[in-house]
Amino acid sequence: MKAAVLVEFGQPLVIQDVDNPSPAPDEVLVKVMACGIDGTDLKLQEGFGYRPDLPFVTGHEPAGVVHEIGENVTQFQTGDHVITYNFTTCGVCPMCRSNRANVCPNMTAVLGARNRPGGHAEYLLVPAGQLVKVPENVPWTDAAVLPDAGITAYHAVDRSGLKLGETVLLLGAGGVGSYAIQFAKMAGAHVISVDVSEAKIERAKQLGADDVIDASCQDVPEQVRKLTGGWGVDCTIDIVGTEATMGNGLDSLRNGGRIVIVGYTPDEYPLSGKRLAQNELQVIGSRCGRQQDLINVVNLVASGRTQSIVTNTLPLEQINEALDLLRAGEVLGRLVLQIGE
Repeated sequence: MKAAVLVEFGQPLVIQDVDNPSPAPDEVLVKVMACGIDGTDLKLQEGFGYRPDLPFVTGHEPAGVVHEIGENVTQFQTGDHVITYNFTTCGVCPMCRSNRANVCPNMTAVLGARNRPGGHAEYLLVPAGQLVKVPENVPWTDAAVLPDAGITAYHAVDRSGLKLGETVLLLGAGGVGSYAIQFAKMAGAHVISVDVSEAKIERAKQLGADDVIDASCQDVPEQVRKLTGGWGVDCTIDIVGTEATMGNGLDSLRNGGRIVIVGYTPDEYPLSGKRLAQNELQVIGSRCGRQQDLINVVNLVASGRTQSIVTNTLPLEQINEALDLLRAGEVLGRLVLQIGE
């Protein structure tokens, strides 16, 4: 089968012919129809964050058709439309048993990122328990962005504890941000969206943002105070994770506010213990999501309550061009590689 392979960190991926996989008793072979590509793939290419053994097939946002099932699999049949929950977890630790498997300390693999080849290929092997069915009315391109962009935005909004009438500052209006705007509005929040791209700011308005701030030419905390009568926001969700965005996010909070950190970069931000304590600020991490979050997102998308975040498509053979577009910040929402027919 054809696959995009990371052969060397810091170098372009290579389109290669690799052996067709065959399912073990508890696995499912999926014919990949589409697979998203995002900032995590850029980090993988550079060897930051996840650092898989090479050579490695990337792709952590696959959607496809069940092609073959292992002998123990009963919950799926050939022809089912599916997407993946990407974490292979132990299932028995306190985190797994308290519905927090996304932070399982015994996690053994992350599909398309570590120890399990991903969906930038014509076929993909997945443990049956990590598959989620998708209704056939959901287009392949939209289904493909749910295992990362959809689940990450949904879980972040859930972690934020947003309530009806609260104001939230969303830092970053790209793929995850495009969904976060929509989910925050569903929670009943007033949304202030921030980006440095004029095109993304305009798209944020189309997706339902109540106010927008252009961080390339405006002081974010100053604008937030103006928009909130000097009060500040109840919550910040930082989807970027740079020193600048974390600083802007914290400086925009009201007393008693909370910041949810979703994006990450090599940057760090010094926190003042005095400020955190005296203003009773909360710092909350948010990692991808739980399998139930993914199921919930699938149901929302299938019901027609969301707008598509897919703005670019390319064939698998142009994966390096896709990575270059991402690196240059030229993808408005989410880019999806079309693989199957």
